Amino acid sequence: MSAFFQKFDELFDELIDTTQPPELLASGFIWTEGPVWMNDTLYFNDIPSKKMMKWQEQIGVNVALENNEFANGNTIDKSGRMVSCEHGGRRVLCRIDPENEQAIEILADKYRGKRLNSPNDVIVRSDGSVWFTDPPYGINSDVEGYPANSEMDGCYVFCVLNDGSIHVVARDFDKPNGLAFSPDEKKLYIADSGAIRGASFPEIDYSLPHHIRVFDVEGITLSNSRIFSVITPGVPDGLRVDLAGQVWTSALDGVHCLDSNGQCLGKIRLPKQTSNLCFGGSNGTDMFITSSDSVWRVRTKVKDAANQ
Repeated sequence: MSAFFQKFDELFDELIDTTQPPELLASGFIWTEGPVWMNDTLYFNDIPSKKMMKWQEQIGVNVALENNEFANGNTIDKSGRMVSCEHGGRRVLCRIDPENEQAIEILADKYRGKRLNSPNDVIVRSDGSVWFTDPPYGINSDVEGYPANSEMDGCYVFCVLNDGSIHVVARDFDKPNGLAFSPDEKKLYIADSGAIRGASFPEIDYSLPHHIRVFDVEGITLSNSRIFSVITPGVPDGLRVDLAGQVWTSALDGVHCLDSNGQCLGKIRLPKQTSNLCFGGSNGTDMFITSSDSVWRVRTKVKDAANQ
């Protein structure tokens, strides 16, 4: 199947440059994740190979880190440093130098003396606090981490404050995954991909969660939980919110664009299962998408709310 756009609402034309089809930037990986744009470079992880890769416009793809310990989601903190979730290390860390595996600062690896499951995706709020999800994908098999029993009582969503303290902000998820704040940070969107067990288990159980929830946010307190959108086919994984409040989420068939009511305006249809996306490029409007063994670029007309 080729890559193309599928429009359900005329507004989609105002968000995407539909005259330029999705562009394949690189392929030949195993399972790509964690795209993040910094220093005129797209960094992303190839989880099963334990490598962080980098793509640059005039150069192409090279290895950034030979061993990233099965890292998954990445983001940028308020100092412009990379923050990464490691499945293998079962921790969240700041990469002071994204191409030096020794130049790190550990932000979270335990909660009340117990090791985390396998931190999956991470965001940074404007106050500098770090929010991340902790499903068990990295301890479920040796494809995305190291098999182990969970030390936690569940799969939580955490917040690390600037004083280093770690707090549970949500406890009632099956497998919390991608997350993003609304432009005013008064809402938090969190994906629940409970319908899948991970890379070693291809089946999808649609009786389990495959939706995005949204919460009201006051400080580090989440309230008024409701289902924002049920995602099919597949499950929601990584997601982003643009400056106008549209939610862009990964799915089995590509990237879905949802309006503020959770209705799908259109899709970026890709040939294989999609894991995550980020905005970047010279104007901040290029969307970079990790999709199974490949990385794609789509020219949009919007910017990430988190980058402003």
